[in-house]
Amino acid sequence: MLWTIFVVLLVLWLVGLVSFHAIGAYIHILLVLAIVVLLIQIISGRRSAL
Repeated sequence: MLWTIFVVLLVLWLVGLVSFHAIGAYIHILLVLAIVVLLIQIISGRRSAL
């Protein structure tokens, strides 16, 4: 579940980085959220059933 959220946030960040230069702060917030989700996943160490 957290990996899915991480991937979605990362993709949104990449799309925003390429296409919406005017809202740079929002794009960087998405990047920070994606990194936080990734760190939570790594720290928790739980494996999903998939």
